[in-house]
Amino acid sequence: MIKNLVAFFILATAVQSAFAQLNPVSWSFNSKKISDKTYEVRMTANMQPGWHLYSQVQPDDAIAIPTDIQFKNNPLITLNGTIKEVGKMEKFKDEKLGVAANQYAKKVEFVQIVKLKANVKTNVTGTIEYQTCDDFKCLPPKKVNFNLAVQ
Repeated sequence: MIKNLVAFFILATAVQSAFAQLNPVSWSFNSKKISDKTYEVRMTANMQPGWHLYSQVQPDDAIAIPTDIQFKNNPLITLNGTIKEVGKMEKFKDEKLGVAANQYAKKVEFVQIVKLKANVKTNVTGTIEYQTCDDFKCLPPKKVNFNLAVQ
C-alpha cells in the first residue's frame, strides 16, 4: 500500500512538472505610433502546431476560458475602443459533447489603440490571462505580464 502511494505521488509530481514546463504559446509585444499621441499596441500570440488559444468572446455553450486582457490604470493614457482580434478565428463545435469555442491556431494578434493625454514618455502595462488546448488536453490558465514603452 505504501509503495503504491509513493509511486502515485511520484507520478503525479512528474505529470504536474511536465505540464508546468509545457508552454505551447509564445507572446511578443510592440507599440507603433499611428498619429499624434496615438499608438497601436499589439500583443501577438504564436501557438505551436496543434494548439489553440481562445478568443475573448465565447459562445454560450463554451467551456473554454476566454482570453482576458487587463490594462493597468495609467493616468497619462486613455484606451480608445475595444481590443480587436486579428487572425483566422475557428468556430469549433463538438456535437457529441455539446460544446463550442471560438479559437485561433498558429497566430493571433490582440490590438488596442491608446492615446496619450500629453506629449510624454510612459508605459502601457497589464496582464493577459489565457488558456490553451490541443485535441487531447487543456492546460491550466496562464498569466503573462506586459510592459511597453509609448513615446
